[in-house]
Amino acid sequence: MSSCLCGKKNMQNDRSWTEINLTNFEHNLNELKKFLPANTQIMQIVKADAYGHGAFEIAKKSIRCGVKFFGVANADEGAILRYQGINEQILILSPSLISEIDSIIENNLIPTISSIEFAESLNKSANQEIKIHINIDTGMGRSGFYYSEALEKIQQLRKMENLQIEGIFSHFSAAENDEEYTKFQTERFQQILDLLNFQPKYIHIANSSGVITSKNEFANLVRIGLLSYGIYTDDYLKEKIKLKPVMTFKSRISQIKFAEKDDAIGYNRTYISNKKIKYAILPIGYADGYDFLLSNKGKVLIQNKLCNVIGKVSMDMIAIDISDIPNAKIGEDVVLLGDDNDAIKAENLTKLYQGSSYEILCQIGRRAKRYYRENNEIISSSPLLRREFVSRDYSDKKLSNIIETAIEQRLQSKEIADLIYKDILKRFFIEKDREIYYRKSFKHTIEFQNVKKSSVSTEDDESPFIRENKRGFLNNYFQTNTTLTFTKKLQNDYFYVACAKNEKQLEKYFLRRDVEYRWLLDHNFDLDPQFFNVTSVKINNIELYNEMKISDGCIEIKCYHPELKGLVGKEVDFSISTQTYYPKNSHQLGIYITEITQGVNIKFIFGNIFEEVEAIPIFSGRMKFPIIKQKENSIIVSSQKKEWIFPNSGVVFVY
Repeated sequence: MSSCLCGKKNMQNDRSWTEINLTNFEHNLNELKKFLPANTQIMQIVKADAYGHGAFEIAKKSIRCGVKFFGVANADEGAILRYQGINEQILILSPSLISEIDSIIENNLIPTISSIEFAESLNKSANQEIKIHINIDTGMGRSGFYYSEALEKIQQLRKMENLQIEGIFSHFSAAENDEEYTKFQTERFQQILDLLNFQPKYIHIANSSGVITSKNEFANLVRIGLLSYGIYTDDYLKEKIKLKPVMTFKSRISQIKFAEKDDAIGYNRTYISNKKIKYAILPIGYADGYDFLLSNKGKVLIQNKLCNVIGKVSMDMIAIDISDIPNAKIGEDVVLLGDDNDAIKAENLTKLYQGSSYEILCQIGRRAKRYYRENNEIISSSPLLRREFVSRDYSDKKLSNIIETAIEQRLQSKEIADLIYKDILKRFFIEKDREIYYRKSFKHTIEFQNVKKSSVSTEDDESPFIRENKRGFLNNYFQTNTTLTFTKKLQNDYFYVACAKNEKQLEKYFLRRDVEYRWLLDHNFDLDPQFFNVTSVKINNIELYNEMKISDGCIEIKCYHPELKGLVGKEVDFSISTQTYYPKNSHQLGIYITEITQGVNIKFIFGNIFEEVEAIPIFSGRMKFPIIKQKENSIIVSSQKKEWIFPNSGVVFVY
């Protein structure tokens, strides 16, 4: 994840990218809510990776907007959301396969029941009560029990002891533009509901368009899809509700050329210039999801001016006429879809070739990084070639290969992947006799200050280094104050803080489970408390005693207190503060995470010392990109509170 500043820097390297405006998404949800009767809940549809917008980020934003129900197409989509930490109810809208039953049960998903055969298999496999929703075909002609036999099927399902009928639903066929048929479907559905001898918790029939065009008193849940993403399903709806597009697809000019009269551009000479023109090449094509059928029809936006796509859309390139933009430059941003210009909104682009808004949204940006915007700032991103999966292969050897390969693909680094697999995961699979400890709410604050002349003592037995300071030698260093806080299960009634002058000496302390803090001291310093000192150390606000000793070229500070014996094995709050010095000529400061950690916040305070500091995160876990917030005198790198970060992660501050 990244802040607006860092996001812009990242985009400068992208051939194409999509921007997902979560503020617009919230606006659309709020507009749709105005049409809902009281006590009606929203099911946000996030199937097909939220129509190409990113299911996880859309789900997170939906939850913040009060949504507690999500709709997906299959068990895999639901399992991925569970893996990513989405705990709200998830309904599988399409008929499930018998092979998906184990995943449905394991991930606490709600299947749609459209056949008795599947229901019988689910009932037999379940060792606990499984919530289900029943789909009734009232005229869509797709999945679901046909309306005339629905009551009989519902009664059969009620007899299956492991199935709990939580919901019953149907699906409008043409709610956006066929009022009569929508009314016909509603009446069919109402007739079935009137004959039920029980009351399901949820009843739903309306999709996005149905929310606007259809009113009924029996439903208490609606399924919101395309309209929440700011795409109109029919022009008629524009009179009813004001929506904002959530997705914008962008690229940049990679080459500028000129064509003479009668020159051909693109495959098969489908475009012949009738005059001299200036045109640009964009480094995207149908492999990026920009539909081939937009050849000689599509339009893009440069400097708020529309430019025509000329020639066939190639796999990796398109040509656009920029004759009306004399100052166009290589590297300049181009908007291909989205924005506020009607001509390049999804529903209008697809009209050019009688295509589908749903299709172009799902296929756009196959090779593009996503950036998520909120209140005009980029708050997060997701990587290229997004291919989330949950493995079903449980052979030890094959599973190991899958894990190693998946980590390598996720991090795009074999070296880091090997480190994570061999040095971290082996603890779970090999060292089964050892309890795994982890940290939560990790917060590390580092503050640089210019050294004051009175910051060290001037006793007669002072070291040569201190005497050198009288001639200003210490001015080559920043006084560095650090505070580390985290929550962890206490393993012993003591722990150590360690400091060494080189990495090899410090390395041994990374292997010790009784060391909670490590610091690399500049090699010019003596091992002396004047140059590395623990100023405060607490557990649960108990100020600990500490004893320092120098051993094998390292400082070891033992931290202890009699009251800790009663806290061993319990989760406690650690707080460790130090004062030391850091060389000015380093130009970078590295902070690393040595244990599995949930929730990270690393703050570097540099006051007026530096004009600019850049944070380079090296995070490994489910999310590779942390949040980076730049303020005038500090920079903060953080994850979500419940996000897990692997060891060997960290951040390098460059100044």
